[in-house]
Amino acid sequence: MNHEANGRILLVDDDAVFNQVLGRALSTRGFEVRGAHNGKEALALCAEFKPRYIVLDLKLGTESGLGLIPSLNREVPDARILLLTGYASIATAVEAIKRGAHDYLAKPVDADQVVQALLGNSVQQQAADLKLPDAPPPLKRLEWEHIQRVLNDCEGNISEAARRLGLHRRTLQRKLAKRPVRETPPR
Repeated sequence: MNHEANGRILLVDDDAVFNQVLGRALSTRGFEVRGAHNGKEALALCAEFKPRYIVLDLKLGTESGLGLIPSLNREVPDARILLLTGYASIATAVEAIKRGAHDYLAKPVDADQVVQALLGNSVQQQAADLKLPDAPPPLKRLEWEHIQRVLNDCEGNISEAARRLGLHRRTLQRKLAKRPVRETPPR
């Protein structure tokens, strides 16, 4: 698989090891890869490198990858943006697409999944191949997604989100510290 014509990828993740490992794997697949660890580095590299593809992490230390998407789109309007996150939720996926991301994947991911998503074969194809679950998602999962949606609406302000949810701030912080509930119970 060779992608020389438009094969420039910018990886934006605060985890240097993840950036290095994924970058090496994508390089072996024929892509030219550069890495950034924060929004400032990413925008500077976009101006210089002009990537065709951008792989962006949702959490960049204290920054949010969601907030960086519009700036990246202004800098390289033709770039295809893939948002990665370790805390996947429907609310975050919808917000990422609204802000200009082209696709969204939950970590852990491998290089082949990233390549498929960058080339436009991920979410649409997977949605066509998926069977709907027999049961609705667990109530705890729905609660977690609702909390994520409200927190996103509050631009990450825990106190404001807690007020809107009718929770004490510490209670909300405890709920946020927990990992999200799985979509389907393990078999």
